Amino acid sequence: MNFPSLFSPLKVGPYQLKHRLALAPLTRMRAAKPSLAPRPLNTEYYAQRATPGGLLIAEASPVMATGFGAPGVPGIYTEAQTSGWREVVDAVHAKGGVIFLQLWHVGRVSHSSFQPGGVLPVAPSAVAIADLKTGTADGKAVPYETPRALETAEIPGIIDAYRQAAKNALKAGFDGVEIHGANGYLIEQFLQSHTNLRTDQYGGSIENRTRFLMEVTKAVIEVWGADRVGVRLSPYGIANGSGEPDPMPLYTHAIEQLNPLGLAYLHFIEPRSSGTGRAEVNRQNVPSAMVLFRPIWKGVLITAGGFTGETADAAIRDGLADMIAFGRIFISNPDLPRRLQHGFPLTPYNRATFYGGEEAGYTDYPEHDELEKA
Repeated sequence: MNFPSLFSPLKVGPYQLKHRLALAPLTRMRAAKPSLAPRPLNTEYYAQRATPGGLLIAEASPVMATGFGAPGVPGIYTEAQTSGWREVVDAVHAKGGVIFLQLWHVGRVSHSSFQPGGVLPVAPSAVAIADLKTGTADGKAVPYETPRALETAEIPGIIDAYRQAAKNALKAGFDGVEIHGANGYLIEQFLQSHTNLRTDQYGGSIENRTRFLMEVTKAVIEVWGADRVGVRLSPYGIANGSGEPDPMPLYTHAIEQLNPLGLAYLHFIEPRSSGTGRAEVNRQNVPSAMVLFRPIWKGVLITAGGFTGETADAAIRDGLADMIAFGRIFISNPDLPRRLQHGFPLTPYNRATFYGGEEAGYTDYPEHDELEKA
């Protein structure tokens, strides 16, 4: 057998997994319109990638209507969306898989054309993303707008939206949820000093900047119990205008605050792959999140970003991570666990089909056995 560490069992929360290879949460922009509910095509995509005792982390799903920054992204705040996700979950469970849903609010990584009533996106502070462009709802490339700073009194409502989304995910039958605190989205905007200029209890000190993350996490735990909740962070990431001048104090404090909660897992995005949604990158000579923070985090650690079978197996063997999430090569290899385990060749992915569209580049990648018969 190839990669014995990667294909050893692991307990994540209450779930006994048969291998340590997860599907990373991947935005694909193929939800039904205008409901933004998952549809049969999405069900097929996830079912293709489900394996007995394997973990899938479903794509980031906004917890409220203000949380969107892209077209065709599935939500988790309406009955139709919850019902659509139920179809996905049932299909994954039918193949013996375990599936978590990633809860999302993009904050300033949006445009007024996606916002109800065409208002400005919200953020911790009125700080625009510089030197990058975004797309409008009708596909034009424009500079990012300066977001509206949230009033202190509005923040509990957003936390309530995460709580309700967690309830909806539970109703849809998911096995757990992951809180998206990475890649420059709303939670990370609260965490980082250049996007959080607040002077209330959510800004200033590291403790205050971590408060929103902790309040969201505790709200979700109220619904699920801690052992079915994960958190994703991207220390040293640069996606969507993110970046902390000195990440170690901030993320050390955040992880130390998360430690006692008893979460299912902590999930890192490795810095070498930060921002891969926009371009093909593999940054060299950057810090490793798993190396830096493995000594601090006491629970199950998942990490993601540019791994191969060899490097994934080595990271687990060396104790730097407990599980590896794969993204791009899991898109083009729906049977990725079997291919790695048996040394079968991998199908290359087509970046042009990552976002939006129908079957092409989504559900039409063949399994290895189909290629052998061709």
